[in-house]
Amino acid sequence: MAKTFKIIPIASSAAQAPVFAQAPDTSWHKAGRGSLPYLADIMQRPLRDLRISVTDRCNLRCTYCMPREIFDKDHPFLPRAELLNFEEIERLARSFIQLGVQKIRLTGGEPLLRRGIERLIEELAALNTLEGKPVEVALTTNAVLLAQKAQSLKDAGLARVTVSLDGLTDETFRRMSDSDVPVKTVLDGIAAAQRVGLAPVKVNMVVKRGVNDHEIIPMAGHFRNSGTVLRFIEFMDVGCTNGWRMDDVVPSREILEQIDSRYPIRQVDPNYTGEVAERWHYADGSGEVGVIASVTQAFCHECTRARLSTDGKLYTCLFANSGADLRGPLRAGATDEALSNLITGAWRLRFDRYSQLRHAATGLPRQKIEMSYIGG
Repeated sequence: MAKTFKIIPIASSAAQAPVFAQAPDTSWHKAGRGSLPYLADIMQRPLRDLRISVTDRCNLRCTYCMPREIFDKDHPFLPRAELLNFEEIERLARSFIQLGVQKIRLTGGEPLLRRGIERLIEELAALNTLEGKPVEVALTTNAVLLAQKAQSLKDAGLARVTVSLDGLTDETFRRMSDSDVPVKTVLDGIAAAQRVGLAPVKVNMVVKRGVNDHEIIPMAGHFRNSGTVLRFIEFMDVGCTNGWRMDDVVPSREILEQIDSRYPIRQVDPNYTGEVAERWHYADGSGEVGVIASVTQAFCHECTRARLSTDGKLYTCLFANSGADLRGPLRAGATDEALSNLITGAWRLRFDRYSQLRHAATGLPRQKIEMSYIGG
């Protein structure tokens, strides 16, 4: 009997929109007996994860993120004075943590290009959640610099690392990254991260039809029995520069069917509520693989992520078109209470669910912030 892979239908706006006359009187809720109150948005989604973009620059030009024809030598990257410094990032992180954040992920651009990133990691890793537990600090990287930095990142307190890798052959990798970096550099970075204990290392592969989908099975074969968790990501319409078309998307169901035909897999439960990847174990016990399907299997209803841009704006969705300025008030002398109130105000009015609505008739094309500006 053929295996059936779970498909979550993309609901229409009419089916998904809750009915309400105005914003709720309070955004604080109790999860259960003995638990701390948590901050929730209009759809009752808590604030649990914070992604911080520490630079808008990158040493690759991946076609789905920073296409070279747009992000060329004349592109106006942010001046250094406009970037949040480490002290400002740490102070804002404290405010988010006091509102319920438990995990922080550093992103970019390429975060390892930010000079002294280890010092920021050390400061963030010293913070505690409302429950008194250490905040988990993770980082997403293209791994070009990871081999030389893995030990210092671990020593600073980094817990985990996720590596972007879109193919195993140099030809495919160069096509996706628009660079001359050899795949071996990335694989060496992954090995170094494993060696120093940044485990489990997760590898994300963005799959684009006709470009790198022929490497789905080779990637699965390579990372089986390695202790690395491989995750396939559907090509998304992030920003406005990557030329996204639905025809370029390889649905997660198709990816899973390919893998299962070669290496039988079985679905397992998520590690936690709000985990974006559907998890699958190889039937022979050789590891884990996952799919992130924000195009065909929208998970907006469980999204707990806030994003802090390189220049200090709070975005409540990867597909947002505007953000709330926190840097301005911060540099103008705002108190911690005032900053917390700004974050609370933005989150409690949050109603983002772009992935559930992307196929609805929405009229004119929507302007969206580029992923390199607010992190993936």
